[in-house]
Amino acid sequence: MPRVLPVMIALVALVGLNTTVGAMSFMPDFLSKQGREVTEAEKQEYDQLFADKVVVKKAERKLYLVKKDKPFRSYSISLGFKPTGHKRFQGDGRTPEGRYYLDWRNPGSKFRKSLHVSYPSYKDKLHAKRTGVDPGGMIMVHGQPSSARNSELRQAISKGDWTHGCIAVSNLAIDEIWSYTRDGTPIEILP
Repeated sequence: MPRVLPVMIALVALVGLNTTVGAMSFMPDFLSKQGREVTEAEKQEYDQLFADKVVVKKAERKLYLVKKDKPFRSYSISLGFKPTGHKRFQGDGRTPEGRYYLDWRNPGSKFRKSLHVSYPSYKDKLHAKRTGVDPGGMIMVHGQPSSARNSELRQAISKGDWTHGCIAVSNLAIDEIWSYTRDGTPIEILP
């Protein structure tokens, strides 16, 4: 019983931190709706809460949240079922490589929460058109499936790289990444 108490305290603290960060992400909107202008100091303080960019290192199977060129959080990831190389077409099982943006988010995702990566870029679309293929899309940074009843999916997840090109993290990780990023945050995906 004595071992359980520190674990419970740590979990409560972590949930409290995550809730605080999530609530703070709406601070400027809340203040402006209260009928007062947000000061420059409040805007700067608000901006300090967010990552400047997200860096994914496919070979390391890591995602980093970066602020002022220094990682401040890192997470283990799973990639597409054929992780080596840049995504070229729909169904190739590869995760794209290059510079993109987290351009929108889905709080009701079937994978807990998800953040959309702006793949395909103009360059990706041009390459696909020249080679006569569909470049695909809907590349997301997401959590684990909300329902993993499918035994094949559970088995694939347990083996490592299992997505169709997305970047999967734990549910706790996607909650943190969600809180520390905004729409428009750059994401750089490296080999």
